[in-house]
Amino acid sequence: MAISLHRAVRTPLLYFFILGDVLGAGVYILVGQVARASGGAVWLPLLVALVMAALTAASYAELATKYPRAGGSAHYVTRALGPAAGSVIGCCMLAAGVVSVGALARGFAGDYLRALVELPTIAVIVVFLAVLALLNVSGIKQSLGANVVATVIELSGLLLIIGLGGWVLLRGDGDPSRLTHIGTAEHGVIGATLAGAVLAFYSFVGFETSANLAEEVRDPRRSYPRALFGALLTAGVVYLLIGIVTSADVPTDRLAESSGPLLEVVRTAGGVPDRLFSVIALVAVANGALLTGIMSSRLAYGMARDGLLPPVLSRLLPGRRTPWVAIAATTAVSLALALTGEVDALAETLVLLLLIVFTAVNATVLLLRRESGDAPDHFRVPWPVPCLALVSCLFLFTRIEAGIWLRGGILVGLGLLLAAVNIVRRRRHTPGEMQPTSA
Repeated sequence: MAISLHRAVRTPLLYFFILGDVLGAGVYILVGQVARASGGAVWLPLLVALVMAALTAASYAELATKYPRAGGSAHYVTRALGPAAGSVIGCCMLAAGVVSVGALARGFAGDYLRALVELPTIAVIVVFLAVLALLNVSGIKQSLGANVVATVIELSGLLLIIGLGGWVLLRGDGDPSRLTHIGTAEHGVIGATLAGAVLAFYSFVGFETSANLAEEVRDPRRSYPRALFGALLTAGVVYLLIGIVTSADVPTDRLAESSGPLLEVVRTAGGVPDRLFSVIALVAVANGALLTGIMSSRLAYGMARDGLLPPVLSRLLPGRRTPWVAIAATTAVSLALALTGEVDALAETLVLLLLIVFTAVNATVLLLRRESGDAPDHFRVPWPVPCLALVSCLFLFTRIEAGIWLRGGILVGLGLLLAAVNIVRRRRHTPGEMQPTSA
C-alpha cells in the first residue's frame, strides 16, 4: 500500500507558514526601490500589489481545497492540460523554489551576517543549507514550529519599525505630504503607481507555496482559505503601515538610495541599535529559505508521484514520512546555485518563472470548473476573480525585460525537454512502478 503524507497541519500552523513566507526578506530591501519607481508614496503601489496578489490567491484557494494534494500548481495544470503542461509548470515552480533558496543562502552569508561576524562565505552557505535540510527532514510539524518562532521575530521587527516611524511623526520630524507624492519624470500618477506595484508585487510572493502542503492539512476545505486570506491580510496591513511611515519619515531620495531602507527609519527615530536589524534580517532570510525549501521538496515529491519526475524522488523516510530524497536533491541544487550564481540575476528570473505559473493557475481554475474534484464541497471563487487575476499577470509580463525573457525561456525549454522525456518514460512503465515508496 502506498504511503501518504501525514496530515499534521492545523490552521494556526498553516497561517504562520504563509505569513512567514510572504513576510520575507523582500520587504527589508524593496521599500526604497518602490519609492524610487512611484516617486515617493510607497503605500499606494503596495495596496495595488496586495489586490493583485489576492486575486491569484483566490484561485489557489479554490484549487488547493478542490485537489488537496502535494504537487500544487503542477498537479492542477496536469489535470487541466495534461502531463506535458504540468511538467513545464512544475519545473517553473520547482526552479523558482530552488533558485530562491540558493539566493537566500547567498544573501544569508552576505552583508547582514558580516555586520555581526566575519566568516568564510562558502562555509556559511554549506552549513546554512545543511541545517535547513535537517529541519525539513525532521518533519513538517517540527519545521513549521520553527517557522512560528522565526515569523514572530520577523513580524516583531516590522512592528517595531511601524512604532518607531509613528513616533517620528508624532514628534513632528516627518513630512506627511510625501504620502501624496506620486509620479516621476518618466511616468505620471498611474504609470508611476503601476511601476511601483510591479516591484511591490514581489513582496507578496510566497503564498503560492502553501498549496503544496494541502495534503498535510487536516481540514483543507476550512483551514486553507482561512489561513491564506488571513495571512495575506495581515501582511498587507503591515506592509501598508511600513509604506506610510517610510514615506513620511525619510526623504524619497535618501530612501531610494539606501540598500537597507528600514534602517533609515531606525536612524531617524534613534534609540535602537542598527545591529538589531541585521539580526532580524538574518532571521527573515533564514525563515524564507526554510519555508521555500519545504515547498520545493514537497513539489518534487508530488511531481514524482504524478510521474513527472523520477520516482526515486517520491521515497519517504519511514517513521517521519518526509520526502527525504526530494529534500536532499533540492538542497543540492540550491547549494550549487548559491555557490555559483549571482543573487540579482536569479531573483529577476524568479519573478518571470512565477508569473508563468500564476498565469497557468488562473487559467486552470476556469478550465476545471466542471470537475467536482477530490472534495466536492471545496471553496469556490466567483468566476470574474480568476479572469481579473489572469489579466493582472499578463500586464506584469509587459514589464519584464528582454534579457530576463531569454534566461526564463531557457529554463522553460529545459522544462519542455523534461516533459517529453518523462512522457516517454511513463509509457514504458506500469502504473504500479510509479507509486510513491518508502526508503
